[in-house]
Amino acid sequence: MGKHNFKKLKIWLRSMELCDDVFGTTKNFPKTEIYSLTSQINRSVVSVPSNIAEGASRSSDKDFKRFLEISLGSLYELQTQIVLSSYKNYISKKELEILEDRIEELQKMISGFMKSL
Repeated sequence: MGKHNFKKLKIWLRSMELCDDVFGTTKNFPKTEIYSLTSQINRSVVSVPSNIAEGASRSSDKDFKRFLEISLGSLYELQTQIVLSSYKNYISKKELEILEDRIEELQKMISGFMKSL
């Protein structure tokens, strides 16, 4: 068992909130996107807390950092997919702004947490 309880980490809690926000957004996407963009976005956002949890189970900070890097990569993928959703008019500019702010805040939080390890 790792030395971090993932359920108590702010980055995990915030990433779970982001999952909820994103799932709420993608449920309104066109049904034609269910197996493409919707699925891809949902997989990207779920990858974030999943990798934080998996990393927290590792015995070394080096291993944990590797999983945090994967979480960051998923956030950048998610951001790209959210921007694409805006281009396709699946989400409003306001929704884009809100989600991007949350994604960028979480990117900073994870980067800061990595530095503290």
